[in-house]
Amino acid sequence: MNRKAGKSLDTDTGRYNKYVKPVFGDKEPKAIIKLDVDRVRLKLLKKLSPQSVKHVLNLFTWIVNYGTKNNLCQGVSFHIQKPSVNNEKTEDLTPEELERLLLSIEEDSNIDVGRIMKVALFTGMRRMEILRLKWKDLNFEAGFISIRGPKGGEDQKIPMNETAREIFKSVVKTGSEYIFPGRGGGQRTTIGRIGQRITKRAGLPKGFRPLHGLRHVYASMLASSGKVDMYVLQRLMTHKSPKMTQRYAHLRDEALKDGAGQIDEIMKQSSARLSPITNHSVCGSQNNHN
Repeated sequence: MNRKAGKSLDTDTGRYNKYVKPVFGDKEPKAIIKLDVDRVRLKLLKKLSPQSVKHVLNLFTWIVNYGTKNNLCQGVSFHIQKPSVNNEKTEDLTPEELERLLLSIEEDSNIDVGRIMKVALFTGMRRMEILRLKWKDLNFEAGFISIRGPKGGEDQKIPMNETAREIFKSVVKTGSEYIFPGRGGGQRTTIGRIGQRITKRAGLPKGFRPLHGLRHVYASMLASSGKVDMYVLQRLMTHKSPKMTQRYAHLRDEALKDGAGQIDEIMKQSSARLSPITNHSVCGSQNNHN
């Protein structure tokens, strides 16, 4: 079976035992009707997020497809409908929340997880991009971070700002090729409960995702600064298409509006300075005519 080993396989096993097996474990796929799956989907949506339900149904679909492909069983005779998921959720933090988060990171006993979270905040890198980072991916001299594509995909690189450089320089090498290794020096796959502990202590909104959320904070701060255009932001976020970056466009627009609005204040101040001079000149002209 071509499923990912490690945590992904453990997660699939848990989903199967908890949600798939109790309902469909003793049934042949050909005996399952559309109504059966619809009922399961609606029942799960009452207690799970659409994304979680989609994961369960994706697993069920994969199992059925694997069975039919290998002539172990007949498939279902209908399309398995999955819940629609809005992946354009943009998480943001107020300046006060961000300050509390940074303080919570400093207070936590797990220094490595704190560093990982800071890298997410100051580079906008994705969770697995950070956890896959190896020492050879850092070019301190040129000031770039190489982001290696999963499964031999296309590699990319992003600039290494000064804060990110300081974070990486502070890491003590342990002999592992990974910058933030897991147990035994291998690749870490999650920051799990520690990340949740840090965000909870900081009092962040419920549901804020420690690494994915900080990536969005990074993008939101750049967009709202008004100093970074959408093309540059797309490159920094390593988005494959401009459409993915457009979710931050409204922040850029607000920054532009604020910038344009400054002319009002500038002109008012200029008018206030010019007004006495203008009046004096007029009076002076009148006196000269007299």
